[in-house]
Amino acid sequence: MRKSGGFIGLTYLASWLMAAAFFVLGGQWNTPASSAMAIAYMFIPMGAAIVIQKLVCKEAVKKPLGISFKPNRWFLAAWLLPPIVAFATLGVSLLLPGVEYSPEMAGLFERFESTLTPEQLEQMQAQVDASPIHPIWIGLLQGLVAGITINALVSFGEELGWRGFLQKELRHLGFWKSSAAIGLIWGIWHAPIILQGHNYPEHPLAGVLIMTLFTLLLSPIFSYVRLKANSVIAAAIIHGSLNATAGLPLMVIKGGSDLTIGITGLAGLVVLASANIGLALYDSFLASEPIIQSAQSG
Repeated sequence: MRKSGGFIGLTYLASWLMAAAFFVLGGQWNTPASSAMAIAYMFIPMGAAIVIQKLVCKEAVKKPLGISFKPNRWFLAAWLLPPIVAFATLGVSLLLPGVEYSPEMAGLFERFESTLTPEQLEQMQAQVDASPIHPIWIGLLQGLVAGITINALVSFGEELGWRGFLQKELRHLGFWKSSAAIGLIWGIWHAPIILQGHNYPEHPLAGVLIMTLFTLLLSPIFSYVRLKANSVIAAAIIHGSLNATAGLPLMVIKGGSDLTIGITGLAGLVVLASANIGLALYDSFLASEPIIQSAQSG
C-alpha cells in the first residue's frame, strides 16, 4: 500500500500543481496552449509510476508494468470496441427527452457557436455540404487511425500509471474492487481540468461527479482488456480509440446537454453500465479462460 499511496500522492501533486500553474498564469481551456497542457497532464501518471517503481523501489519497469508489444486478438478488441460504444451511445442519447437525430449536424454547429466565428461556421457548413460522404464516416475512419497511433501513444502516459502500476499494486483487492478504486482515483484526478470546462463546459461542478462515474464504469473494461491481452499497450489502445471516437455521437445529435448526451454523459453511463454486465456474463459463461473470479481470489 505504501507504493500505491506514493504513486497516487505524487501523481495528484504533480498534476494538480501543473493545472494550477497553467490557470493561475492565465491559461484558458479549449485553446492550443490547453491542448499542450492536457497532453503533458496525461503523461504525469507514467512519470510517477516510473519514479516509484524504478527510482524509489529499484525494481524493473517493463515486465512488472505489463509493457508488451506482442499482439493478440485483445489488441483488436481494444481498437474496435470504442466505436461500438460510441454508436450505442448515439442510440441511447436519442431516447432522451428533447434529443433528436440531426443528420445535417445542426446540433454540432450550435455547440460551436460560442467558439467559432460566423465565417468559420459558414466555411465548416460549406465543407460538410461539399463532402461526398457524411462526415461521421470520415470521423470514424480518422478516429480509428488516430486511436491506434497518436492517441494510443498519448494514452500510454496515463495507462502505464493506472493499468500498469496501480492495477498491479491493487490486484490483491480482486477485479471489481481494484477496478473501482482505480476508477475513483482516475476520475478525481481529472477534477482540475473538468472545473475549467473539459467535457462539461456547461456544468463544470456537476461534471466532476459525472466524470468520476464515467471512469468508475470505464475502469473494469480497461482493466479486463489489459489482463486479457497481458499488456498495458492494449489498455493504451482502447483508451486512445475511445478518445478518438468519443465525439462521433455528438455530430448527429441535436438537443440535450453535456451531462446527458454523448459518451461522457448520462447516455454513455447507461451504455458502459450495460457493457460491464456484458463483460461479467462473458467472463462467466463464454470466456475460454475466465479471469474475473481468479482475480477476485488472487
